[in-house]
Amino acid sequence: MNKYSRLAVGMSALFDIILISTSVISVVSKDWNNLILSLTTILSLKLPFVITYIANKKKLALPPNFQFILLLFIFSAQYLGEIKGFYLKLWWLDLLLHLVFGTYVVIISLYLIQGIFKKGTETTKQRFVLFTVIFPFRFTIALGTLWEMFEFIGDYLFNTKMIKGGLEDTATDLLVKILAAFITSIIYYYRNLKRDFF
Repeated sequence: MNKYSRLAVGMSALFDIILISTSVISVVSKDWNNLILSLTTILSLKLPFVITYIANKKKLALPPNFQFILLLFIFSAQYLGEIKGFYLKLWWLDLLLHLVFGTYVVIISLYLIQGIFKKGTETTKQRFVLFTVIFPFRFTIALGTLWEMFEFIGDYLFNTKMIKGGLEDTATDLLVKILAAFITSIIYYYRNLKRDFF
């Protein structure tokens, strides 16, 4: 059973206070772009708890500190990166967050599939480990693509300016995620060939 972290709940409350204050300031200053981003971030910060609830209902495991890490990631990406403009001040921040995304989604996927897939007696260990690596790798690419679509739709509908460099920005983000997911998957594959699996 995945537990609800008190630290994560406290952090979420603190982030909500910061974002509600930012929303009020945005309304007063008529900065509608920041208002939309702030409200979107407040909603996004509920995702770790929703995912934990669903995982518990389905009896699926999540990595330790899942809520804490995901909250920190969302706040860093949306509030620090977009609202506070850290993506422009620190050129490497966007790439770092996409690298973390690519790595951590593979780890989350590996935890989730442990309760779903079991090695059959006729399946070789090498083939089974390879199969369990392919799913997280593809899942990470799918989520990464959905995120880039989210950025595009936000820019198109609300002029949020999340995509800074057009096609080059989107392609670079996807390449970093895919590379991080690939490296994480390869490390997992070779580590698990040397030990008993599940």
